[in-house]
Amino acid sequence: MIRALQSRSPRGEKTSTIAMVYESEATRFLRDLLDKHPELRELRSRNRATWWDRPQDMETRSEREAAKVPQGDYVYFPRPKAPGA
Repeated sequence: MIRALQSRSPRGEKTSTIAMVYESEATRFLRDLLDKHPELRELRSRNRATWWDRPQDMETRSEREAAKVPQGDYVYFPRPKAPGA
């Protein structure tokens, strides 16, 4: 897809450059969805604040780090025993 990209010159003037820009179908879908439903942008930011933008407690984090158990080489199945072992 060919799109005009907006940029600023060193003097602060807007300039347009035509460039080849790849945009996946998923990206186009999400961009079009957000253009058609601008209320989703606000909902997205509120939901992000609900789950991710939280203050971190460094004491709890250090306790969790200290409680970690070393992980084996292959976590999905037990490692097969060597023949004759």
